[in-house]
Amino acid sequence: MAPGGVCMARPLCLIENHPDGRLVLQEEALGVLQRVRQPVVVVAIMGLYRTGKSYLMNRLAGERKGFSLGSTVQGNTKGIWMWCRPHPCRSDQTLVLLDTEGLGDVGKGDTQNDAWIFALAILLSSTLVYNSMGTIDQNALEQLHYVSELTQRIRITSSRDQSQEDEDSSEFVRYFPAFIWAVRDFTLELEIDGCAVSDDGYLENALKLQKGDTEQIRRCNLPRLCIRKFFPSRKCFTFDRPTNRKNLRRLAELEEEDLEEEFLKPVARFCEHVWETAKRKTVPGGQAVTGAMLANLAKAYVGAINGGEVPCLENAFLALAEIENAAAVREALSRYEEEMQRRVALPTGSVEELLRTHAECEREATGAFMARAFGANIKKFQDELTHELKLKKEEFCQRNEAVSFARCTAALESLSQGLESGVRAGRFSVPGGYRQFLEERRQMEERYRLLPNKGVQADKALEGFLKSKETEANSILLADMALSEKEKQLEAQQVQTEAARRQQELMEQDQARMKQLMEDQERSHEEQFRLLREKMEEEKERTREETERIVQLKLQEQKKLLEEGFYQKAKDMEDEIRKLKENNNSIFEICMAALDKALPYLNQGMQYYMLQHMAKTASASAAASAPAEPPKGSVPAKK
Repeated sequence: MAPGGVCMARPLCLIENHPDGRLVLQEEALGVLQRVRQPVVVVAIMGLYRTGKSYLMNRLAGERKGFSLGSTVQGNTKGIWMWCRPHPCRSDQTLVLLDTEGLGDVGKGDTQNDAWIFALAILLSSTLVYNSMGTIDQNALEQLHYVSELTQRIRITSSRDQSQEDEDSSEFVRYFPAFIWAVRDFTLELEIDGCAVSDDGYLENALKLQKGDTEQIRRCNLPRLCIRKFFPSRKCFTFDRPTNRKNLRRLAELEEEDLEEEFLKPVARFCEHVWETAKRKTVPGGQAVTGAMLANLAKAYVGAINGGEVPCLENAFLALAEIENAAAVREALSRYEEEMQRRVALPTGSVEELLRTHAECEREATGAFMARAFGANIKKFQDELTHELKLKKEEFCQRNEAVSFARCTAALESLSQGLESGVRAGRFSVPGGYRQFLEERRQMEERYRLLPNKGVQADKALEGFLKSKETEANSILLADMALSEKEKQLEAQQVQTEAARRQQELMEQDQARMKQLMEDQERSHEEQFRLLREKMEEEKERTREETERIVQLKLQEQKKLLEEGFYQKAKDMEDEIRKLKENNNSIFEICMAALDKALPYLNQGMQYYMLQHMAKTASASAAASAPAEPPKGSVPAKK
């Protein structure tokens, strides 16, 4: 099994249907979904109870048993049951099968509950199978009356009133699953007006609208019109009776040879069609839904229904994007930490070396974020990630400096032990002792500079060490009787000049480091903007492809309406197609234009901040390198 997938040995109840009408999510099934990190292909099946829905789902799972088939007139499946299986054709995806409670169960007595189960099947699936018995006639279409209630059960946005949504099916089509009608125990010849037709042709003929404007005709056309509007991508399969009536009750126990060939052939075609063509579940922008995301969607929809609200796709996707994008930030930061710990050995030889590794790890972390993040609020979470990565970079820089400084300080203390011993023993408290002290200190500095792996604080640690020894050096200088007062003054000035030179070098190093940090931050900003723009371009392209697919399906539907003589309905569909095309790219173009305008200002702000910091550093270094008081006991040089 591929990484991120799950193979369940048996189905679990995902949404339990309580007697009081409440829908309750089951934690065990949610836990399984949370472990599925792969994109999911979600196939749900609906239909009247006792019509053999579970058998088809077991075949899709590649098993003879699994979902309960039942053998009496009482419906077995209550609520929605789930079975996660490795996808038979795509190792990087998981097949999620949803078997739903049968519609019209007389023992239930609550049609509202049936309508919510139907709505949930549509909201959660990427392919919906409707299972019926006999033929597709007016009675079968009227049993599918739930489809005409969809705009009362599902809303696209929270800002538009219900009447507006009723008038426009184009946005529903973008989010609704592909539709398959499975006709069981079909015994008629597939002929229309003496001509043989395919299963699909049979369905399309059954969905033809009746002409006229009476109440009876409008009621007759309503389910047909809704199916055609909401499910332009549709398919039909007809199945003969699998075996004799007596054996039906033990269908799960029968071997292949015990079943009718005219039943097995369409079952095989049905399974192959679903396995090969069923699409991944996606959210707006084309982002693939994982099992964990599907679990969160189920929570949002069931929560809305139990709260007496109509599930809103926009709100559900916004909430899902918040959860996923926050998780994407955490995953990216964890990836950055792991890669930096693996690749960086502190202390580094230079700031440039650390920043180069940081840039590589930042790219990997941001790539992981972009692969998972989606939605209109992606910029907010990318900014959060950028800020956190900047803090982590600064933390690594500080740790790098701290490790370097500690290593260098320890090395200096070790190398200076002989010098310290000489000072304590009074070895330099003799005529000429100061020159001897300076020579031994110079030799110690040379040995220090030859040490490897000192890191970025080598010069600063040495400067700190020398400053800490200034009192000792001045005492030895004043005590050296071999030097005249003038020579002592010259030596003191030389020491001060050398200290100022070192301070200047440290200031230049600090400015160079700040320049490197500024350039790295500019690089980071530009890369983040480039990646965000690429992400938006990808989403724009996926949305364009999806819109084009829907437009082509709508055009086919419009052509059928024209052929049937429904010119006004064809004109209404033309308006839907126009809206789809107009609304496709507007939000992406606005966002990308705003990004392009913002980047120069961000870089200018970063440059201003860095220059201010460099100016402060230069001022502080200049103050630190100002001439100090001569050693006590010496005579100031005459001008």
